[in-house]
Amino acid sequence: MLIVAFAAGPWATNCYLVAPGAGQECVVVDPGMGASSGIAEACREHRLRPSAVLLTHGHIDHVFSVVPVAGAYDAVAYVHPADRHLLTDPAAGISPESAALLLGVDYSFAEPDVVCELADGQTIELAGLTFVVDHTPGHTGGSVTFRSPYLGRREAPEVMFAGDLLFAGSIGRTDLPGGDHPSMLRSLAAKVLPLDDAVVVLPGHGSQTTVGRERATNPYLLDLVPAEGH
Repeated sequence: MLIVAFAAGPWATNCYLVAPGAGQECVVVDPGMGASSGIAEACREHRLRPSAVLLTHGHIDHVFSVVPVAGAYDAVAYVHPADRHLLTDPAAGISPESAALLLGVDYSFAEPDVVCELADGQTIELAGLTFVVDHTPGHTGGSVTFRSPYLGRREAPEVMFAGDLLFAGSIGRTDLPGGDHPSMLRSLAAKVLPLDDAVVVLPGHGSQTTVGRERATNPYLLDLVPAEGH
């Protein structure tokens, strides 16, 4: 499995290109503000052809470039229905500080030509890869993660594209419109804690981690572990 990652835009949002290998079709995960050039560079370097765009949630720092990227490569966009409205109305999900970063930006927000809605537990086959969708509300109502077998990594059974559900040492904020902290804790307990410790977590911001590392050190998960046994 080939995974190309880079941080894009003023929010340093991690964008990922995922493919079985070089010279093949790929999927793009979370093309945020300024991601188009990085995606084009990665495609040239590794001879990749994007066929789908996976969105972990609808916040503008994760979806800003979905229309130009999907249009440039004739790719299908995937989003949970609870966050679909944010593709055309991103201001509905951001803070005043984030809105200020958009002042003077000449950009008209719209949906890509083809949008497919995601469901909890759904398995999708894209670019020769398999992804399991887990609905993980809390950061937004339509937040999801994507889990895929980590091909070629015997020590890691899966890789999870976590969006803003789980970070190294922290979790996504829940104080934005559509956020809900109790829902976030339920998502972490139901969708993260049952996973194998060796699952690699590729978050929406910051460095990669593993489920085991977060289970042992992340204060938000540590608070959930005692309750798990009751």
